[in-house]
Amino acid sequence: MASLEQLQFLDRVHSAARLANHVWPEYAACEAALETAWGTSQLYIRGNNIFGEKQHVDPVFLTLKLPTREMQAGQWVTVQADFIWFPSANESFVMRMKTLRRLGYPEYANALAASTGEEFVTEVSKRWSTDLERAAKVLAIHSAHKDVLAAAVKEQV
Repeated sequence: MASLEQLQFLDRVHSAARLANHVWPEYAACEAALETAWGTSQLYIRGNNIFGEKQHVDPVFLTLKLPTREMQAGQWVTVQADFIWFPSANESFVMRMKTLRRLGYPEYANALAASTGEEFVTEVSKRWSTDLERAAKVLAIHSAHKDVLAAAVKEQV
């Protein structure tokens, strides 16, 4: 059972995803829950960075240097990385959609063309993260909270 804080977080990020015209805001909210540890990660708290987006060569927003865990050669290692500091969660969702459209990866094109949220998560997760279990984790969050997300959709329509 989700805590009140988790339900409030899902509602908040679902609203931000919808306002940013995310193609699958319900699933984006579940991705946000995973990526930010339900809004408790330092990257989210200090930088409104939901998806772990690293700084661009030509920065649009400020840089936030933080440690992160990445899968390298089959092992989790901690590395320092330059992340984007976003002025709001909404900006993080907007930039994420721009990134998916800008980069020419087939997985992102497939995700953007997906006919279901499950397909979107499966395709985007093939490249977005070094965690090979990312899609399954996001889909498990969605499955556990689909009633709450469906209610949020009805309220926001």
